Amino acid sequence: MSESRAEPTPDFRLFEVFGVEIEYMLVDAATLAVLPAADEILKSIAGGYVNEAEAGGLGWSNELALHVIELKTAQPSPTLAGLDKVFQAGVSRINDIAAAMGGRLMPTAMHPWMDPETDTRLWPHGDRTIYQAFDRIFDCRGHGWSNLQSMHLNLPFGDDAEFARLHAAVRFVMPLLPALAASSPVMDGRLTGTLDNRLAVYRHNARQVPAVTGVVIPEPVFSRRDYERDILGRIYQDMAAHDPDGILRHEWVNARGAIARFDRCAIEIRVLDTQECPLADIAIAALVGETVRALTDEAWCGVKALQRWDGAALEGIYNEAVRDAERATIHNRRYLEALGFPERAPCRAQDLWQHLIEALQPQRLAPNRARVYETYLAEGTLARRIERALSQAPSREELGAVYRRLCDGLAAGTLFDG
Repeated sequence: MSESRAEPTPDFRLFEVFGVEIEYMLVDAATLAVLPAADEILKSIAGGYVNEAEAGGLGWSNELALHVIELKTAQPSPTLAGLDKVFQAGVSRINDIAAAMGGRLMPTAMHPWMDPETDTRLWPHGDRTIYQAFDRIFDCRGHGWSNLQSMHLNLPFGDDAEFARLHAAVRFVMPLLPALAASSPVMDGRLTGTLDNRLAVYRHNARQVPAVTGVVIPEPVFSRRDYERDILGRIYQDMAAHDPDGILRHEWVNARGAIARFDRCAIEIRVLDTQECPLADIAIAALVGETVRALTDEAWCGVKALQRWDGAALEGIYNEAVRDAERATIHNRRYLEALGFPERAPCRAQDLWQHLIEALQPQRLAPNRARVYETYLAEGTLARRIERALSQAPSREELGAVYRRLCDGLAAGTLFDG
């Protein structure tokens, strides 16, 4: 059974604010090998080894792997407009610090040739009880733990009724997100044929306790009580034999692709790969946010209808999008109708996103986003553009040249042209 928790005290209602987190990998500037130096980056602005610091309106924080650093909104933001510039300034500052160590930041969701077995170094400072528990139970020397970077979008809810609407909308749109944001076509030095390898490995990273991740798309539960009983309660029960001291008995152990954070009254969407620069990340966050808002507002169908969607139907669409990104084919007519798509099934995911961009106009508040959507519609996801820039069996040198271009683009804040 789940543990009893006090009722949350919400600070915000639906869509009053947004929270964004973007993870980046540190690499050696010369070789592009992973550089386990996040602790030194944080020390440079905090004066000591800390898990988190604040600079330029952003939180800088460590992650499990020592070569990953996260930038996040220090406080919930009432708008996404302008956040790309704030994150870009954070990227520039980290790059300046890393340069003195012979390093730089690399974008995308996975390092193209990292060997997790030999290259993984876990965060070594302070109280490492939680990290040690994760490593003991799941063995974090794997792509699904130490070679994945994502952008998280946090959306608030004010009460149980708002949670029900938001959770229904988020889980419904989740299958489409890899078709918009895939950026990891290369793993272990090769093109695997899957466009979102981060999500392909993510699903299995907690295989010792399958309840932790589930099938990535959350179960159809629409109240806090049901969520704690049916999702968190099952996780805690299945984890008990592995974690008898309850070190991981917290809602953040839930590794689904979108998780309820009742401690801060928000749902955190986790299935968005990190893009080539903050401009692209924030544009994607805006489009996803507007799509979820339209669904909660019942723009095309009622929330009750969304709540009736079972996981199997959504999972089928999601799995195709993980493999084929924007070229995934959607055959389910009911799914298309629920998003107001005017044409008959089947359709490509990219065509459905074009419909949503035209219907929702997420670029209206920040015209520079239009370039991101135009690039996506003309050239596909970042994963597709990376794939197009490489030969079928790329050498290490060829991979290095393409990912060096990606590093340069991140530093400059420019989109990647494959």
